[in-house]
Amino acid sequence: MARLKAANPGQLVTFALIVGGAIFLLVGSLDSTNFAKFTVEGVAQGMVYGSLALALVLIYQATHVINFAQGELAMLTTFIAYQLTQWGLSYWEAFPATVAIAFLIGMVLQVTVIRPVQHRSVIATVIVTVGLFTLIDGIVNWKWGESGFLTLPSAFGFGSWDVGGVLIFRFYVGTVVVVLASLVVVWVLFRFTKLGLAMRAAALRPASASLAGVRVDAMLAIGWGLAAALGAVAGLMNEASPFSSLDPTFMQSVLVFAFAAAALGGLESPVGAVVGGLAIGVLQTLLIGYVPQISTELQIPFSFALILIVLVVKPTGLFGSRQVVRV
Repeated sequence: MARLKAANPGQLVTFALIVGGAIFLLVGSLDSTNFAKFTVEGVAQGMVYGSLALALVLIYQATHVINFAQGELAMLTTFIAYQLTQWGLSYWEAFPATVAIAFLIGMVLQVTVIRPVQHRSVIATVIVTVGLFTLIDGIVNWKWGESGFLTLPSAFGFGSWDVGGVLIFRFYVGTVVVVLASLVVVWVLFRFTKLGLAMRAAALRPASASLAGVRVDAMLAIGWGLAAALGAVAGLMNEASPFSSLDPTFMQSVLVFAFAAAALGGLESPVGAVVGGLAIGVLQTLLIGYVPQISTELQIPFSFALILIVLVVKPTGLFGSRQVVRV
């Protein structure tokens, strides 16, 4: 008779926290329409954070480096979508075109900028990503910064549904559906395709994968492309609200929240990135809704405080695990 593997205490705690949080949100939403409204808004925003956090995790898994330019890449591709709409495309025609362009930009950046330094030192790669942050920001400001008030066409319109007295805007539901569909596509790619298997092998065991015939450099380039595509989805969905406007800095705060989400879930856990994004989004909207002292200016300090707490209490995050290295 096979032995049953004992559950990891850390996994049990994480599972208990998730179940407890879900029950808390369900009970609160049934009890208060305001609580339900804040929860729906938080879930939609949390999916955006989770998408960008997953992009950060994909890069970290492949290179063990945080890509500080991930938010600016998402911002750049959102402005590209805006330009496509100015050339006559509708929002939903520009959407797949923008995601494809983002994928190509990610691959090109990995091949031309990241690959030459990725085997030298971690700090060299980090400096390059910071340089990309500055470069992309400068290009966008040069091209669109003086163009005045810019907006994308409305993705889901101004409509809403009244569900049990709770007013739910269509763009909240649309954001959740689009981001969730993108995450499912990425999951299917990694879980059920040979390309996904090769990408996982290249990220986790590059030397062994190379000996097995996997083209590691090509897989890493595709990984950067996927991360850029997920970032594009996050940027476009962040601007899905008909009340949003484009600004060269609009993804910088989102990147901070995505960092917090990745740290909370675990930098090596794709599932943790999404769960962390949802937790950050819901907690953020509930705090702003019920604690007036936490204004917009205090949201980013709150995220940094959360990152600090997670790193002190559980450096590997909720879904991370300690790695034992033999020497």
